Amino acid sequence: MSHASSGLRPAVQAEARAEPGGKSRETEVVAGRTAGDTKGRVEAVGNRWDAWLPLIEQALTDACGWGVDCPTRLGEAIRYSLLAPGKRIRPVLALMAAEAVGGQIEAALPGAVAVEMIHAYSLVHDDLPAMDDDDLRRGRPTTHIAFDEATAILAGDSLIPLAFEHLATRVEQPGLAIACIRRLAFASGPQSLVGGQAEDLAAESGGEQTLARLEAIHRRKTGALIDAAVEIGGLLGGGTPADLAALASYSRPLGLAFQVVDDCLDHSAEDTELGKRTGKDMARGKLTYPGLMGLDAAQHYAETLIDQAIGAIAVLGNDASRLKWMAEFVRDRTR
Repeated sequence: MSHASSGLRPAVQAEARAEPGGKSRETEVVAGRTAGDTKGRVEAVGNRWDAWLPLIEQALTDACGWGVDCPTRLGEAIRYSLLAPGKRIRPVLALMAAEAVGGQIEAALPGAVAVEMIHAYSLVHDDLPAMDDDDLRRGRPTTHIAFDEATAILAGDSLIPLAFEHLATRVEQPGLAIACIRRLAFASGPQSLVGGQAEDLAAESGGEQTLARLEAIHRRKTGALIDAAVEIGGLLGGGTPADLAALASYSRPLGLAFQVVDDCLDHSAEDTELGKRTGKDMARGKLTYPGLMGLDAAQHYAETLIDQAIGAIAVLGNDASRLKWMAEFVRDRTR
């Protein structure tokens, strides 16, 4: 494992503090306060995610600074799509992976932004009437509803080259930039994300209803971009081949678990909880985990996948504690 300094986290710095009995615990200093303070508290082990969100949001906002030749309405639609409120799971995973291999999270920011651009484009296009036909995303109207279909398509189209331009211009080492671009291109292409979406649509028209087919869809449609986020974070964090192998063994079951939980929530949650329409997948005849396995079995399967993911990063030690927390969050999330 690379042991480069992970640097000062944005507004968060870890320090050791003795507890009664001679034990030590990790606490957080947040904007000048310790974790023992009632204000500004960030749990020492657990969700240190919130401390990174302002950094990610600022990086995404900064990436929207294109020139005057971009038509105003198109620029507004791109910003609406990219800066929509969300959990930012994929960019956070990139930063967590960089930390897990001993790297600086700031070095992984270009990868985090690029992955979120590809994710945002995929949501814009997935929501179109020709595909999943959704009118609600992240608690507000989808891009084609807020603007129009043509503008939504063009906004999604724009985010693809912007992602690769961001990597090409923000990653200083040319060889590393090429490696990240290659990885993200594969994850977002016809053998991965786009191919998974195509197969997902095809499954609505029938064909075999098997777990193998369902997993083949979602390893591409959902899992591929999660895999890319983790690997790109590891690359930008200076991970060794062994580190990257451990990260891949983590992200593969994590990506599947994310979709299993998503399907379970679509089956059981309300629109207001998820910020998007629920129950539509089953109504449209989509192949889903609860529909194929039953809700209880699907939830148990998600737990099994999360256990696999957590076990894979044990070799990375405490540096991977946030990745472990993320896996548990994916398992337990309610939105």
